[in-house]
Amino acid sequence: MFFTHDLGDGFALGLRTTDSVDELLALINKNLARLRQWEQWALAEQTPEVLRAHVEERLQMFVSGAAVPCNIYAGGQLIGNIEMRINAYNRTAELGYWIDEDFEGRGVVTRVCQALIEHGKTSLGVRRFELYTAAHNDRSGAVAKRLGFAHEGVMRSATPLGEQRFDTNVYGLVVASAAGIS
Repeated sequence: MFFTHDLGDGFALGLRTTDSVDELLALINKNLARLRQWEQWALAEQTPEVLRAHVEERLQMFVSGAAVPCNIYAGGQLIGNIEMRINAYNRTAELGYWIDEDFEGRGVVTRVCQALIEHGKTSLGVRRFELYTAAHNDRSGAVAKRLGFAHEGVMRSATPLGEQRFDTNVYGLVVASAAGIS
């Protein structure tokens, strides 16, 4: 595990690398039925080759400054993922995450989002953060509200999931720069 950030209480963020592919694949497979309720990518066959290619792509995005892909750990055990995708020109970032069902309801996702928001503000100059959640995903909506995001609207039938499409909630958080200009 490289580039870790201690979140306290045994939780940490670590840069997602190819070293974690096997452990990540096992975690995805453990949570696959649940992930398939929300994520188009989860509908596809999960293989080490596809996951390795995805992680390598995300690492290239990290190197170019377009993303911060992280694994979430509890006591050294991989328990989920979070990623901040960055639009440097607009100084915006989108957060996306998922966590093992055994760790839901413990505030872990809120804590990791807070850490990436702080990193985005202070190190990357991000001034607006966005979250897109399935309209029927109450847990993710609750995370957005706890973080102080405003519900900005609903994009109708915006997210595909197999043959269906579902409404997507849009949440935004605007932060002031050190000079007070957003």
